[in-house]
Amino acid sequence: MPKAHEPSRWEVVSEKKIADCKVFNIHEERCRHPIDGREGEFYSIASPDWVNTIAITPSSKIILVRQYRFAIRELSWEIPGGIIDPGETPLEAGLRELQEETGYVGENGRVLAHCSPNPAILRNRCHFAYVENARLTSKLHLDANEEIEVCAVPVNEAIEWAYDLKICHTLTINALFHLQNTIGN
Repeated sequence: MPKAHEPSRWEVVSEKKIADCKVFNIHEERCRHPIDGREGEFYSIASPDWVNTIAITPSSKIILVRQYRFAIRELSWEIPGGIIDPGETPLEAGLRELQEETGYVGENGRVLAHCSPNPAILRNRCHFAYVENARLTSKLHLDANEEIEVCAVPVNEAIEWAYDLKICHTLTINALFHLQNTIGN
């Protein structure tokens, strides 16, 4: 069987920021194909990297949050997470987001993996932090427009929620995939 042709890496001829939207910027790029020379304009969203935190309690429950998501105009079950601030590592940001959004802290924190949320339009990565023995230690410290419900759910039930589309946030589903690989389910 012949080897498939490998796609080319296009050359960026020019780039300009066309919108500053607080948590991300939109860029317009003029790109050229390196072999046949055709050109086109493409658009991408530049955002800082994100982190989502998989927090497991001593009783093997995963900490989930439910909040309103303006883009889909619905409530969404997710794992806690957010933007990695300048100077933070993904793990530091994951631990911070966990405590701010849920009041939980954990032990043995580490980063399990990362992904490109949508490489067709997004330039950033999402990292998946993991903590064990998560315990409620403080009140929530939410941003001005956040309103969050916190729930501890057995891991297997959370995975069922994903299959039943009760969890539809793709980054949370991706995190559950990595969690299954980590705990051997």
